[in-house]
Amino acid sequence: MPDGKRLRVAVVGAGGIAKSHWAAYEAHRDDVDVVAVADVDETRAAAFCAEAVGAVPYQDLDTLLAEQEPDLVSVCTPPGLHVEQVKKVLKSGAWAWCEKPPCRSLAEYDEIVAAEREGGPYAAFVFQHRFGSAAAHFRTLLADGELGRPLVAHCQTTWYRDAAYYAVPWRGKWATEGGGPAMGHGIHQMDLLLHLLGDWAEVRAMTARLVHDVETEDVSTALVRFESGALATVVNSVLSPDEVSRIRIDCENATVELTHLYGYRGKDWRYTPAPHVVADRTTRWSSPPDDVASSHTAAFAPVLAAYRAGRRPPCSGADGRQVLELVAALYKSAFTGAGVCRGEIVPGDPFYRSMAGIGQGVEREGARV
Repeated sequence: MPDGKRLRVAVVGAGGIAKSHWAAYEAHRDDVDVVAVADVDETRAAAFCAEAVGAVPYQDLDTLLAEQEPDLVSVCTPPGLHVEQVKKVLKSGAWAWCEKPPCRSLAEYDEIVAAEREGGPYAAFVFQHRFGSAAAHFRTLLADGELGRPLVAHCQTTWYRDAAYYAVPWRGKWATEGGGPAMGHGIHQMDLLLHLLGDWAEVRAMTARLVHDVETEDVSTALVRFESGALATVVNSVLSPDEVSRIRIDCENATVELTHLYGYRGKDWRYTPAPHVVADRTTRWSSPPDDVASSHTAAFAPVLAAYRAGRRPPCSGADGRQVLELVAALYKSAFTGAGVCRGEIVPGDPFYRSMAGIGQGVEREGARV
């Protein structure tokens, strides 16, 4: 991309999450122009364009791509539409910046990667919790040996969603949402956990549908073993009135806790030294003064930098796939009752094409959890 050229971006899907993309683009207004938005709801598209002055509303993505020729497109539609729309964006020559979950299965993810080209266009996915400065600070302390080995962890996404939430037609169905809270809610914290602790090795899980009249689960629990040997528990729920997102990591020298809901700052992290750690050693553990919140704005900056450099952005390719593979393994373990190792779910495995293991000769009545 020539120096000084402004990035022409468009948005498909003008629902609530599109506002976070708009905020990211506004924060980078010196480099970005929002030129168009597409939504099947004409009124919603027009309302978005009223705020994004100069943007043109469309009712379909194909026409937008043909007429506007954007450099990058935010995909903010339901998960069942992601693979088709992202592939269209890539075929047009534009990059895609797609909401979570990336798609409904590992097979769809691999379709997307196959549609990329070396040097771009690429598809990146929104896992914004990686990009708060406090997460980078933890990774630095861990890499420098300050915290010792990570030993035990807990990853918790316990939120509350009522019947009205599931009245939206595409929610709670394997075919359109791809999964329950493990897929659509907890995937953010699980991605952050992997970002902090590295590669996972094995998972054993259970899921249940305890309240909601849906196909997918409304709660899941899992035990994850990491390549480092560390063990973690993972809990994802939409049944929890006291909503919280939490990661706790017990290392040899400290317990590190992050408690927030939909985003964090440095103040949301707490370091508790082990008894053997001398007090003056912990001064470096305090969050750095340049406190960057986890947000779409923080997540977009490296995407923009990668676009200008013509290199693969973070949260794409193998890097973006790791948490989706963990989710697939969680579901496979829950359905089969067996532990699942990383790399086990490959083409030909029923859970490669569906998080519920449907197809490839495997059918379950209502895909019941």
